[in-house]
Amino acid sequence: MSVEHVQARTGGYADSVMLMAVSARAQAVDGVQAALVAMATQLNLELLDGLGLAAPAGAGEHDLLIAIKAADGEALSVALAIVDEALMTRPGGSSDRSEKGQPPRTTASAAAANGPGIALVSVPGQHAFVEALDALNSGCDVMIFSDNVPVEQEVKLKEIAAERDLLVMGPDCGTAIVGGVGLGFANSVRRGPIGVVAASGTGAQQLMCLLELAGAGVSAVLGVGGRDLSATVGGRSARAALVALDADPATELIVLLSKPPAAEVADKLRDFAAGLTTQVQFALIGPGQPDLTETAENVLRAIGVRDWPQWSSHPPVTPGRTGVLRGLFAGGTLCYEAMVIAAERLGPIYSNVPLDPVWRVDPRIPAASNTQAGRHVMIDFGEDELTAGRPHPMIDQRLRLDRLAAEAADPDTAVIMLDVVLGYGAHPDPAAELAPAIAAAKAERELEVVVSLIGTETDPQGLALQAAQLAKAGARVFASNAEAARFACDLIASGREGS
Repeated sequence: MSVEHVQARTGGYADSVMLMAVSARAQAVDGVQAALVAMATQLNLELLDGLGLAAPAGAGEHDLLIAIKAADGEALSVALAIVDEALMTRPGGSSDRSEKGQPPRTTASAAAANGPGIALVSVPGQHAFVEALDALNSGCDVMIFSDNVPVEQEVKLKEIAAERDLLVMGPDCGTAIVGGVGLGFANSVRRGPIGVVAASGTGAQQLMCLLELAGAGVSAVLGVGGRDLSATVGGRSARAALVALDADPATELIVLLSKPPAAEVADKLRDFAAGLTTQVQFALIGPGQPDLTETAENVLRAIGVRDWPQWSSHPPVTPGRTGVLRGLFAGGTLCYEAMVIAAERLGPIYSNVPLDPVWRVDPRIPAASNTQAGRHVMIDFGEDELTAGRPHPMIDQRLRLDRLAAEAADPDTAVIMLDVVLGYGAHPDPAAELAPAIAAAKAERELEVVVSLIGTETDPQGLALQAAQLAKAGARVFASNAEAARFACDLIASGREGS
């Protein structure tokens, strides 16, 4: 019979990135059946019901919720010890307070004490507007990691920022590098002449990692949020970021990166960029546009680099596998890029983020179990519908590992494609979990697994070490997501199979 612990700790706020990592560590303990460490918002309290746990009486959204269900008391104790240790040693935790006193309680008080800088907002989406506005009123630029922020609030914040010559990065900005410091999910890359304005987190990570592998570096990476180039938002933060990088003497070339924007917004940004002193290259991922690897190579040529490493050591293949392609992605832009490439080669690609609305599929059901059986499918596991109440798949791989096993068991599946994103904030050793799962899948039957590995050698996980573990398990490993997608398509026997 299982044992459980459910607690609401008053005044125990911690940011969502840190809590996602703590939840994943607790869940990884042998014998732990479910773990949720999060702020006690209404959504998270409702998630307890799905875990078979009762919400603690009187819990409010400013309380820290700790809920663990385990097979026995020993597993529960180990998991709780992991949670307590992580919460005690975090910046601003009690171990810091004993030496430094009570930290600032508001953004305004922090700015007053230390001067304005960049405020990173990572709170439930419904509260992000107030915190971001407080930061802007204090003279701070703002990075909003939070998602589920209404678009009207995004527009208002960016209008206020423009009036005050400030920058709002986000909402849903997962990656940035400012002053050589990575914010959110970021890779370890050298300083260099290339500035990046990105309406895409994992897209920016792919670009900066390819540049790093070629010996080039970035001056800054300014995320603007995935909606910034939409017709509603109108590229407000993209313009501000372009101006900031144009004024930076360390930036010699700027790349503006996004999934397909509103056409009129893209046209206005091109006109705007033409008036800047610094050259701007546009990388608008989509049909008929350069992929991220082509963009990286174009940038390298523009700054005078003529030789860069091969993005893969795999030779070309002769198509010979009858079956379909299944993609399981943690990065939304990487999934989108792979779908664009695969759709040109294989026909319709069904997804929860489809290129065509008629290709939509329920991501919670394995392809073999739904109406898309026998067709090519790619799933973005970082979408809100799959991350509500659980860590992002770059942190917690359990959902993808389960789906990997299910897709591998489907006799229609010929090739499985995965992305693995390294860097600060990501899983500390993703290959340690993925490699055994890949080996097990390939041991069951003839199956190819293709991995795009996004990272650098100086990332905490170590690019070469991760690549070696995945290759030893039988995966084909690429530094380029686009080349991985093409290779995966090459493995399929018939280009229009399953369409």
